[in-house]
Amino acid sequence: MNAYTFRELGVGMAHAFEAVVTPAMMRRFREDTGDDSPLHVDPEVARSRGFSDVVVYGMLAASFYSTLVGVHLPGRHALLHGINADFVKPVYTGVPLRVGGEVIQLVEAYRRIEIQASITTATGETLSKARIRVGLHE
Repeated sequence: MNAYTFRELGVGMAHAFEAVVTPAMMRRFREDTGDDSPLHVDPEVARSRGFSDVVVYGMLAASFYSTLVGVHLPGRHALLHGINADFVKPVYTGVPLRVGGEVIQLVEAYRRIEIQASITTATGETLSKARIRVGLHE
C-alpha cells in the first residue's frame, strides 16, 4: 500500500494495476446488493440483447477505482470524496483489466486531489472512465 502525502503528490503522477472480475465476485455482489437483473445473471438474456455473456455489474467494475485511490494513488491517507464515472463498454468476467489513474489537479486549500482514471482491456480498449476527487487525511 502506498502512503503518499499531499506534499509528495504532483500533477502527472500516475499509477495502474491489473484486475480480473471473477464469477465468485459477481455472485458476492449479487448477494450483497440484491441486484438480480437478468443481464448480469442469465447468459441467455444477455446474449439475446447483443452481449457475448453476462455483463459485469457497473458498480462492481467501478469498485476498482476505490482500490486505485485507497491502495495505490495516493493510498493510505486517502478518503474518496466523489467520483463521476462513465461506463463506455461492457466488462465481462475473466477479462484482464488495467485500472489506472493520473493526478490532474491539486487543491491545497482543501488538501484534495483530482484523478483522471480509466479501466481498459489489455489491448487498450476503454471500458470505463472516471474523474475522482480524493481528500488526503494525514
